[in-house]
Amino acid sequence: MKNADRVTAALLLASAVAFSAGALKYYPYWGEGGPASAFLPFWLGVVMAGLALFMLLRRPRAAEEDWIPRGEGRKRVLVVVGVTIAFVVSLKILGMVLGTALYIAVLMRYLERHPWWLTVVVSAAAAGVNWLVFAHWLRVPFPEGVFWIF
Repeated sequence: MKNADRVTAALLLASAVAFSAGALKYYPYWGEGGPASAFLPFWLGVVMAGLALFMLLRRPRAAEEDWIPRGEGRKRVLVVVGVTIAFVVSLKILGMVLGTALYIAVLMRYLERHPWWLTVVVSAAAAGVNWLVFAHWLRVPFPEGVFWIF
């Protein structure tokens, strides 16, 4: 597992550096009113690079665990990966708000076994806040889907 960690860390480090460099290459870092569109991506890339460098340089522990746990843990990891892939694939069909609500609802109900009322409230609230912050306030265009729901 040590070699897999090192390869992953090196790939993450290269991706983070490319991410920061791309932000500076294609977008302005600073504008008249303060930080511009490259500011946040640049610093996110710097933080990602620092974490990847930490992962690359750290000493491996004596007994490392498997990347994907065994038994019930493996099932949970695979469910999260599968539901996330389904979410991304269905975005153009369902739209961002409905897709987000369903994504959270499936994870809350299937993995955590929360009651239906809590699942519906949290899913709707999270999707609503997501829309409010990104689509309404920041004017980020969301995929609408076939139901014309943002």
